[in-house]
Amino acid sequence: MSSFVTEVLASSGKLEKEDLSSKISRMSRKIEDTKEEVCGMINKRYSDFLPSLQGSEDLMVQVDEVSKEMDTLKNFIETEVQLNIHVAVAEYTKLKQQLEKNTIIITMLGHLKDFNNAMEEFNKALQEKKYVDAANQLERARASVESLKGWKATQLPLISALSSELTVQRENLIYHLGDEWKRLVVWKLPSLKGPADMDSLLKVELCLCHPSEKDSEPEPPAVLCGVLQALAIQGDLQHKIKLFSQVLLKNLLKPLVLHPSLSVLVSEQQGKGIILTFQQLKGSHEERATPSQVYSKVLLVLKTLHSNLLDVTIDDKKLSTILGDLIWEEFSRCIIHECLLYSIPTNSSQLEKYNTVIKETQEFEKALKEMDFLQGESTDLLKYALDVNCHFASKKCKDVIVAARKLMTSEMHNTVKITPESKLRLPKLPVPDSLTRVKQEAPSEQAAGATMENANQLSAWSMCLPPCRISESVQQLMELALNTLGEAIGSSAQCASQLFFTVRNIFQLFYDVVPTYHKENLLKFPHLAAIQHNNCMYLAHHLLTLGHHFRPHLPQPLSQGVATFVDMVPAFRKLGAQCFLTQLNIQRAELLERLSTAQNFCNLDDADNYTAASKAVRQVIHQLKQLGTVWRDVLPVSIYCKAMGNLLNTAIMEMIAKIMMLEDISSEDGEHLHTLCQTVIEEGPLVFVPLTHEDQNKKYQEEVPLYVKKWSTFKELVILLRANLQEIVDRWADSKGPLALEFTSTEVKSLIRALFQNTERRALAMTKIK
Repeated sequence: MSSFVTEVLASSGKLEKEDLSSKISRMSRKIEDTKEEVCGMINKRYSDFLPSLQGSEDLMVQVDEVSKEMDTLKNFIETEVQLNIHVAVAEYTKLKQQLEKNTIIITMLGHLKDFNNAMEEFNKALQEKKYVDAANQLERARASVESLKGWKATQLPLISALSSELTVQRENLIYHLGDEWKRLVVWKLPSLKGPADMDSLLKVELCLCHPSEKDSEPEPPAVLCGVLQALAIQGDLQHKIKLFSQVLLKNLLKPLVLHPSLSVLVSEQQGKGIILTFQQLKGSHEERATPSQVYSKVLLVLKTLHSNLLDVTIDDKKLSTILGDLIWEEFSRCIIHECLLYSIPTNSSQLEKYNTVIKETQEFEKALKEMDFLQGESTDLLKYALDVNCHFASKKCKDVIVAARKLMTSEMHNTVKITPESKLRLPKLPVPDSLTRVKQEAPSEQAAGATMENANQLSAWSMCLPPCRISESVQQLMELALNTLGEAIGSSAQCASQLFFTVRNIFQLFYDVVPTYHKENLLKFPHLAAIQHNNCMYLAHHLLTLGHHFRPHLPQPLSQGVATFVDMVPAFRKLGAQCFLTQLNIQRAELLERLSTAQNFCNLDDADNYTAASKAVRQVIHQLKQLGTVWRDVLPVSIYCKAMGNLLNTAIMEMIAKIMMLEDISSEDGEHLHTLCQTVIEEGPLVFVPLTHEDQNKKYQEEVPLYVKKWSTFKELVILLRANLQEIVDRWADSKGPLALEFTSTEVKSLIRALFQNTERRALAMTKIK
């Protein structure tokens, strides 16, 4: 057999007819012969040199000829043979490429065959309503098209046509599946854009129309499974279930939570299937449904859906699980905010009863997990129910703050009477262990004759508020604070802490809100300013001991000294005092403005001037009487008398200052001034009417000098306006008389110069005023 090179060269048609292999063989034999002859010649040369000389020369010629033949053959191989090898390789490469192209064409034809077969099988399965087979065949056709797209040599128009056909048939399948879905799950909804009312909700209907293949078969029929499986294969199942979940939530599940009067009616009609509708419960007027009612109605809906629609496994996952993942977060939030939130007790004594709600929530979630609507452990719904203590505290705190703010923004003029006998209505508090031990030890100490009691006891009214009036809303605010602190007793540490600091926030809110909200009225109406003063003093008084009452009964760390309100007392006292002092300054400014129209009490012999001065004094007395009436039975007696005395003293000081400034007082002017001042002396005490019974006010009217600092000075001035020089000297009495107690010598001399003409008697009298 000839060699591979020989065959290749022979196939090219360029090699000579003589076989290269035979030539090489003959050459090899000639070399061997020459080799033997050379060896023999060498032996003969060294053994018999001369006789062989001519033979060796002939042999050398023969060797040269063989060498030339070898060089010729070698050159031939290096040129002709190697050149022909490259040509052969190039031809072989072209053959290989042609083979690969043929292979690609065969493969593409195979994909086209698969596509055609898949589409034929698809159309057949679709006509027979074998939707799963149809979906699988469509996927097979899609895979063929994707394979064709992977080859670069594929003709683009052909691929475009196949893709277009694939898209059309996929839409055709989805249309048929959608049509089947609409036939199996039928909604009847009212055409409303806004929130649904009761009448529109009663028109909502969900019909699960697929009949079972066998009357006794509880599982969903095969046609349903086929539709759902085909939707899953086409990737449209999630979209369908999502749309279904949204409609289910909006029109069926949420209304059951929001409307306690709605219930679900499940009925079965021949030829239609299972129908879910709403019906309204008669005689139901509850604002919110209880968790038990909500759970039972929701479970009825979900169990019906599970047994007739959702108990289908798609790709190792239940359809009920898919639906649960889509709706649970939003639906559980709806149950929490529209049902559980309103079921939280408003009183700590009802917290134990809430264990029933917790148990119902656990049973509800257990039933959902059995139907595969829920996966995993505890959900937000159960966590919310278990955190009832925190939610109770939060709800209580929110309600308390809302109620407190409502009280603070209510009318202040509705008042109640506070007396020393008034007590805070404290909730019933348990006896602390420390007090119990003290009571047990007390008899033994008494038996031993030991006593720590002081013989001198304070009055029973020492630490009591004086009689006054406060706003009814403030009394209710204090009761709200007491009840809230009462709720903290026996609660968990976190709950008690929230409630306690909510009470502190109530008082802080009062401090910030009331002066701002009622600012204009507090400035405009003296009556309200007095009430605000009392309100602040009332709160400050009870804040002193409020923490002491409750601290022993609160959990740690509140019971270790944290529960106190004493730090707020100075701020409330200052708030009340500032409010009332602001009103006093307003009234004082009005008094001075009225007296400014009195023409400085000069030239009173002129009728107009006297009329203006008399009117000004009358207005001052009238204003003081009005204030006395407004503040009567409102302010504590001591505060009332101090306030009225301060205002009357302001008016008197202004009159004294204006009279002392006069340089010339005629006898007629003196009489007029005496008359005006006498009016103040007679009418001034009558403004002191702190009590409602007139006969009880005489005591305070007689004590006017205690409250009006310049009352005695004013009375001495009135005496001076009518006195002669000798009487003035006598009342001075060498700086020891009553006149010297109220005026300086300079002031007395100035009055003498104004009242009397310059005479020797006046000069003599003035020498005695030292």
